[in-house]
Amino acid sequence: MKTLSRRGFMAAGAATLAAAQFPAMAFGQPAAPLRLAATRRTLDIDGRAATVFGLAGPGGQGLVLDPGQRFRVDLTNDLDIGTIIHWHGQIPPNAQDGVPDMPMPLLAPGESRSYDFAPLPGTHWMHSHVPIQEMQLLAAPLIVRRPEDVAADRQEVVLFLHDFSFKAPEEVLEQILGGHGGGHGGGTASGGMAGMNHGSMNDGGMAGMDHGVSADGAMAMPMDMGGMAMDLNDYDWDAYLANDRTLSDPEIVSVERGGRVRLRVINAAAATVFWIDTGAATGRLVAVDGHDVQPVSGSRFGLAMGQRLDIEIDLPNEGGAWPILALREGARERTGIILSTPGAAIARLEPKAEVEAPPFDIDLAQESGLAAIEGLSDRAVDHSQMVMLGGSMQPYVWTINGAVWGEHRPVAATAGERVELAFHNMSMMGHPMHLHGHAFQVVGINGRRVAGARRDTVYVPPMSMVTVALDAGEAASWMLHCHHMPHLATGMMTEFRVAT
Repeated sequence: MKTLSRRGFMAAGAATLAAAQFPAMAFGQPAAPLRLAATRRTLDIDGRAATVFGLAGPGGQGLVLDPGQRFRVDLTNDLDIGTIIHWHGQIPPNAQDGVPDMPMPLLAPGESRSYDFAPLPGTHWMHSHVPIQEMQLLAAPLIVRRPEDVAADRQEVVLFLHDFSFKAPEEVLEQILGGHGGGHGGGTASGGMAGMNHGSMNDGGMAGMDHGVSADGAMAMPMDMGGMAMDLNDYDWDAYLANDRTLSDPEIVSVERGGRVRLRVINAAAATVFWIDTGAATGRLVAVDGHDVQPVSGSRFGLAMGQRLDIEIDLPNEGGAWPILALREGARERTGIILSTPGAAIARLEPKAEVEAPPFDIDLAQESGLAAIEGLSDRAVDHSQMVMLGGSMQPYVWTINGAVWGEHRPVAATAGERVELAFHNMSMMGHPMHLHGHAFQVVGINGRRVAGARRDTVYVPPMSMVTVALDAGEAASWMLHCHHMPHLATGMMTEFRVAT
């Protein structure tokens, strides 16, 4: 456990990032590039050793950049297999984006590659763009600080979330494809933000449901959506990690009485949507995907795979311990960290809650409640396109515009155009849709125009439509895909091809 003043940057633990850990070269513009290595590491997960991947920076897992610092990084592959890293949330030159053969190949074992671009500020992350490697935890935070972050009288805490299996990812995928992954939970709760100032979540609809049993004995709870069953989780993972740890040994972050905390939450899970429950420490959602939003008060906010949330929390003047929990949607599993003043009593937390968390944002209430601080400029739309999302659990095939990768037809645009993409999900599973090389703004929800959040990853629940607007950037082929790793691994991706 590490204790810093509120003016410091705090994130204690193996996968969090504390400024005090970084050598002087990591701040200001360094004379030489920062070194980052894709490597193996060993975690203790509930008393069992697990060998996983990681991204080791100058002071631990991940990178923190100071205001104005360029992303100047030498990446070395210390693994015995090829890999490539995508800088999620950043807009680098296309050649540095980190997608296999688009246009650069994988880094061979022992190979290094240099990167140099001006980063976007905010809470971001980096991960392998080989799905089975991200499932082995080849990911880490990428925090780019703003001048106001340095000046603010607050602590910063990173909450980095994973789902984890002791099985090889190939075996996990085989089980999912064969219908034996478990975890097809659903529910009848509203997906809106709980405890918010504009509404509350109805989570009383769980009783009296027709529960079934999946092939491996796991409980399956269909959600009735017009006579169709909604699928939530398609795999029961062995553990759910917060900063590489479970609730059997959670990260304890030392905080000051009456202090302010900026909690940077990153959902790096392969296939798990989480609710972030701040409990008695009511917070304000102030940014999503690294972009500021009009503050929204509440104690429970959700995020899908690939998304990020920044939550500001004002702690009481009295001492105490405040669990910050990540609840698996449609299930009882949970993980998290604990904010604690020195000497406070810390109660043991069970890894399963007494009741199941509801599905996430099925009515898009959370997304509807977000508004960008700085939206896109007001201009006419040059090009609009519907992007159809489809697929099913059996057979396990997920598509964009009716096709899987390799059979896809690119989504076309011209550099400089204002483009609107309407993601229309006709499947019974939600899809977090991520576009490389661009930040977009949510401008439509189920046909209703909004001035929503700026994002790079938007969640589209079943039988719903979310429209985003963007200005087409560098003329190149950019990946557009679902950030659910088993969906991506089975081909749910296409190209956003920008012409000159």
